Amino acid sequence: MKTGLFWKLARVTAIFSILVLLFYAFAVSKPCPKGPVLLSDDDHRLISPQTYQYVLNQPRACNRGSDILVVFLVPVAPHHYAQREAVRHTWGAPGLDTLTLFFLGLPEESPQKSEVQDNIETESRKHGDIIQVNFIDTYQNLTIKTLVMMRWLDAHCPQTRYGMKVDSDIFVNVFHLRDYLRGRPRRGFITGSVISDGKPRRDGKWGLSKEQYPDDSFPPYVSGAGYVFSQDLAGRISRASSFVRPVPLEDVYVGLCLSVLDVQPRYAYSLWPLPKSLFVVRNLKYERCRFAHLITVNGFRPPELLAAWEDFKQGYAKC
Repeated sequence: MKTGLFWKLARVTAIFSILVLLFYAFAVSKPCPKGPVLLSDDDHRLISPQTYQYVLNQPRACNRGSDILVVFLVPVAPHHYAQREAVRHTWGAPGLDTLTLFFLGLPEESPQKSEVQDNIETESRKHGDIIQVNFIDTYQNLTIKTLVMMRWLDAHCPQTRYGMKVDSDIFVNVFHLRDYLRGRPRRGFITGSVISDGKPRRDGKWGLSKEQYPDDSFPPYVSGAGYVFSQDLAGRISRASSFVRPVPLEDVYVGLCLSVLDVQPRYAYSLWPLPKSLFVVRNLKYERCRFAHLITVNGFRPPELLAAWEDFKQGYAKC
């Protein structure tokens, strides 16, 4: 009888020992998930807005004594004067609760470089809405430009509720945007056309090498054509960039920063009259009452934007 009891205890002890070993194998010995790692000095120097200097700045643009609902942050090439003028005369016109600012780098090398820069400085004196920083304005530097916009909004416009990064060829329905933002979160909020299944291409204009981005998918991000975010995220994204290696896809890069912050972008949609995205990233033929129920539509040349806006502002309320 004692022998039987001994073997029962031995079996229990053996099972317990195996369970302990399994626990250590799968739990204790398994490395903890790694947190964000600071960039190398070289990578941080490349991406940090602090590396670059303002050529033209508007540090008091937000000090106008009225509540600002949204600041439109428009990245635009130095020589795209017509695009800036079209925005100024349409959705980017001065409003009681909106402000529009254009962000530029330096003109690329060309025989017209000095003339382009002189024209920008004249334009800035006239309108007071241009912010220019001393990096070369190229597609590859759009990520730097985006971080400059974020840092500027964080430093110079803490009183605004929202920022909106929006390209100069976009139709923005400011009226619907105001209605949409009513009651939206004031912190940790970003919305637009969300891409949740993005994967890196390995060649072409938008290609990323394995060295640049080794993963096979992107975290959710909002299309860079136009997105709205609460003011607090400007500073948080700027700080998160210290942990995210630079990639030339600026909207993907913002998504990577959001992932570090554990912030999920929200898809902006409407269920009436049919389910649809409010931020349309494809080209649509202008139709007043269709556009009345959207926030952004992509792909407008300056003459098209001016013509569409003239009709829209006169009749959108009847739709």
